[in-house]
Amino acid sequence: MNDAKRVHVGKLLRKLKEVYGTEPWNWHTNQSPFRVLIGTVLSQRTKDEKTDEAAQALFSRYPSPRRIADAPLKNLENIIRTVNYYKTKAQRIKEICQVLLEKYSAEVPASVEELLKLPGVGRKTASCVMVYGFKKPAIAVDTHVHRICNRTGIVNTKTAEETERELWNIVPNKYILHLNELFVKHGQNICKPGKPLCFKCSIADLCKYQHKNL
Repeated sequence: MNDAKRVHVGKLLRKLKEVYGTEPWNWHTNQSPFRVLIGTVLSQRTKDEKTDEAAQALFSRYPSPRRIADAPLKNLENIIRTVNYYKTKAQRIKEICQVLLEKYSAEVPASVEELLKLPGVGRKTASCVMVYGFKKPAIAVDTHVHRICNRTGIVNTKTAEETERELWNIVPNKYILHLNELFVKHGQNICKPGKPLCFKCSIADLCKYQHKNL
């Protein structure tokens, strides 16, 4: 069963790769591990353009863990004010930088297990750092990935954690690093939460949702 699914998923991801390519579109996902980490924290519940705007402003003023850790919290809040929950995020990134200095010699740890020890870092953020920052295999399941995988019929899961476990069993290795990027691009442009644009979807012929609604 998994072999058949692996072939199906491979076809689907190949088509998405042909449409979108695999290079990150966003500034914050095409940076160093440290900037990917902080940028991903800033990105939660925030549009990409606002995330990139805030991240670039932050790093232009405070480019390192030491500089952010030493910065007045109010300054951080003012710089990242364009993102949602900016006060909480300012506190969080300050705490993350303090821990990086105290426990990791100002370096971002290169494993999901260690990243999860940082304040407020969950599996999605940790996996994003692995994929985008370190170019190491991980599966970052955000709302786009979870929604599209269930909508297309790749998986039948209730939570992001369940989706991640299922995907490890069925995604061809050569697509692991690109999975998040491809599904996020597709989710933002075509397979939207409320009303997917099935009539212009490049993977409609491989999609359970499309066949169900014919």
